[in-house]
Amino acid sequence: MAVNASAVKELREKTGAGMLDCKKALEETNGDLTKAIEFLREKGLAAAANKAGRIATEGVVESYIHAGGRIGVLVEINCETDFVAKTDQFREFVRDIAMHIAASNPRFVRREEVSAEELEKEKEILKAQALNEGKPANIVEKMVEGRISKYYEEFCLMEQSFVKDPDKTIATLLNEKISTIGENISIRRFVRYELGEGLEKKEDNFYEEVMSQVKQ
Repeated sequence: MAVNASAVKELREKTGAGMLDCKKALEETNGDLTKAIEFLREKGLAAAANKAGRIATEGVVESYIHAGGRIGVLVEINCETDFVAKTDQFREFVRDIAMHIAASNPRFVRREEVSAEELEKEKEILKAQALNEGKPANIVEKMVEGRISKYYEEFCLMEQSFVKDPDKTIATLLNEKISTIGENISIRRFVRYELGEGLEKKEDNFYEEVMSQVKQ
């Protein structure tokens, strides 16, 4: 069923769970707010939200190298205690996130990091695309909003589908780990390097190569 945005907002305010998780809960319960809250609690997502405000300053910085050294990732993930930071479960989660970043190439951790200028620029591009497709002007704005949601899903880490389990978003995976481990966990920042990214590829100039040999 189609989920009302105001219902998603209300559920999020009541539980503190992620927007996508709230939307899914309402879809699963046919829009019943009470049942949706129960659904989130059963999944451990509402409980995870209660821990989200707690300070997390411990954790690790993890590195991940992929494809024979062609892609490298550094990611900082925080937890509340040094004890948890050293556990296998936390370390495995951090490695999974680093691997995911290497594979999915997000640009931001969460949608709030997208600047107003960049968001406005993207909306203008999407609006021009919709108009060029011949869409009526009265529905273009709705189309743009829908495509902006897709933009977030593509470029914001927390809203991407986890590469090892596409049925879960990274936000869902994070909330599950918070519920299981019992501490607040925060994906703080990352950087991703790809060999040759941003550089012009060298083009062989056979004429110059031959002439250089002739002059020798």
